[in-house]
Amino acid sequence: MGCTGVLLLNLGGPDTIEDVGPFLYNLFSDPEIIRLPVPWLQKPLAWFIASRRTETSQENYRQIGGGSPLRQITEEQAEALKAHLDSRGLDTKVYVGMRYWNPFTEEAIAQLKQDNLERLVILPLYPQFSISTSGSSFRLLEQIWQADSELQQLNYTVIPSWYKHEDYLGAMADLIRSQLDQFENPDQVHIFFSAHGVPLSYVEEAGDPYQREIEDCTRRIMATLKRSNAHTLAYQSRVGPIEWLKPYTEDALEELGEQGVKSMVVVPLSFVSEHIETLQEIDIEYREVAEKAGIEEFRRVPALNTHPQFIQSLSYLVTEALAKPQVEFEEVTRMDKQVKIYPPERWEWGLTVAAEVWNGRLAMLGFFALLVELLSGNGPLHFVGLL
Repeated sequence: MGCTGVLLLNLGGPDTIEDVGPFLYNLFSDPEIIRLPVPWLQKPLAWFIASRRTETSQENYRQIGGGSPLRQITEEQAEALKAHLDSRGLDTKVYVGMRYWNPFTEEAIAQLKQDNLERLVILPLYPQFSISTSGSSFRLLEQIWQADSELQQLNYTVIPSWYKHEDYLGAMADLIRSQLDQFENPDQVHIFFSAHGVPLSYVEEAGDPYQREIEDCTRRIMATLKRSNAHTLAYQSRVGPIEWLKPYTEDALEELGEQGVKSMVVVPLSFVSEHIETLQEIDIEYREVAEKAGIEEFRRVPALNTHPQFIQSLSYLVTEALAKPQVEFEEVTRMDKQVKIYPPERWEWGLTVAAEVWNGRLAMLGFFALLVELLSGNGPLHFVGLL
């Protein structure tokens, strides 16, 4: 049997401080991240928002060493996955395709085309599906496939989400258990699940299954853990004057502090690699919030990274996908509710510091500012001649 390819999908992150601005530009240039009714405004708006956010974002990255470790960790995960698959007798090549930074998805596709694969498994490194993470990558791949007759001959299958997998749940429970047992009274520690948020309208009006999958994942992890600790689920990384999934992480931390919680372990639920949202947002920002709220012991569960049971789960996901009927792009890029442009969020004033994954139209304030510049003829866009 010929070689099997595995394409791992992830967001990507700036490797250095100098990469932060271009990374943000790539992020906001994605019409699945900021959805505009006027396509020609997409790139000018992306430039505008990125230029406004770069300095603040660079400072956040300086706090974690000057760049994101996401690429290195993802490549280590790819190597570990290949080794596990090879040990099970499956001849594989594993590729890494990042959505917004090197190595880009397009680069991975170009490489796998040269390798003359017999079949391909597309595996996003997002346990739970969202239109803004896995969905965006799947839509990009669908466009690439539609434009390439050679790719259309390749036998491929897609894994849309995989948070129910037994070994993934086991790896999460193992990491939580290891942290709990470092406390003097493990049974009294509050388990705090923090997942990346999305705008509420993605769920309510566009049919994104993300919230449902996150809540189900939390229940399954607690069932696998088999501990009686109290637990909370909240959502982090919101930014902009729009309503996101609640409760917000910072609000939930303050409320738990008011209730007298003194010991806590935070579980980064929707992340499988260390990156800015774990290393800076949770470890620095939310730790400070917790301490001010009176929470005295604050620990965080490490990201899965190359945890052996996690790598085993990815390996089994690949072989299980090969044994099932093909899942095509169109099956995983269509939401339950069809909308041409995702609907406007209900506005809610208040900001938090953003991290790597600013989502949706969270930067619509910047859009309004851009319109002012367009109408007045003044401002940075006017002077650099971008319009």
